Amino acid sequence: MVGIVVVSHSQKIAEGAVELARQMAADAKIAAAGGMADGSIGTDVAKISDAIEAVDEGDGVVILVDLGSAVMSSEMAIEMREGGSQVKIIDAPIVEGTIFGAVEASIGSSFDEVVEMLATTKAYKKF
Repeated sequence: MVGIVVVSHSQKIAEGAVELARQMAADAKIAAAGGMADGSIGTDVAKISDAIEAVDEGDGVVILVDLGSAVMSSEMAIEMREGGSQVKIIDAPIVEGTIFGAVEASIGSSFDEVVEMLATTKAYKKF
């Protein structure tokens, strides 16, 4: 199953997005990597690396991020990896992307199918 990592500057935001997604896709491999190790606001490369490893089952991992340094920290975590499956940062809304990605991954979609579906979430209309 494709894994999903949610990277936010806020631990609560990352955990909240994961909590919502698990309501729709309880079996999805999702991890929150929000905030710093001490709970403060920021992004932590070690937390992101640990989250990637936690959800990597060999089918790939997508990372959803909130703001600029979340991208940089995620890129560093990817660069530090030794082996493992494909990991890609996706430009998608963090809440909708987490939910839609979790559902898509949980039905057995491939890495490319999950990435393709996440690309459409930027145009998702709420009403």
